[in-house]
Amino acid sequence: MVVCGLACWRCRWLLPLLLGLAIIMGIIALAGRGWLESESAPYVQQASLWESCTRSPEDLNWNCESLMDYGWGRAAAATYLVGFVILVICFALAVIAFSIEILRFNFVRGIGGLLFVVAAFQIIGLVIYPVKFTEEIPLQGDNMFSWAYGFGWASTVVVIGCAFFFCCLPNWEDEVLGNIKPTYYYSSPERAPYLN
Repeated sequence: MVVCGLACWRCRWLLPLLLGLAIIMGIIALAGRGWLESESAPYVQQASLWESCTRSPEDLNWNCESLMDYGWGRAAAATYLVGFVILVICFALAVIAFSIEILRFNFVRGIGGLLFVVAAFQIIGLVIYPVKFTEEIPLQGDNMFSWAYGFGWASTVVVIGCAFFFCCLPNWEDEVLGNIKPTYYYSSPERAPYLN
């Protein structure tokens, strides 16, 4: 029977794969126009990390205003973007770390530390945005923070999980490298007379 958990050399690509998934979700969050949307028809408001757009129910054209004109808009975009860039660097470092035969576990723990930095930057951006947006941008109708904002949080949650695993992976160094000998359990004949 083959058991393949996280602490298994055959499964070493699981963590870089999860980081790649976090990058994809981060790209969707950065490019998506669904950070804030109208909750129901008529759809009169939508916003991305970069701009806020409104329209009247009769008009089909969106009137957009850049959020980069606001200090909080630049701060939210910058912190999320810095976290994303560090995430891409961590992904590249993870691929390099797991590609070499002799895994450097201190290097892996450093990637975990960087991932906590990524999570901190992304959380700051994801908290600044809704707080300041609802304070300073006039909202029309009923609105909700939508799918692209959710992808930003999903990326952050995956990064936090990967950070814990990268930091804890050195604790299973022998299991990952296959250096541990199997343990056999047996009883002495006087304790198990039925074995005679």
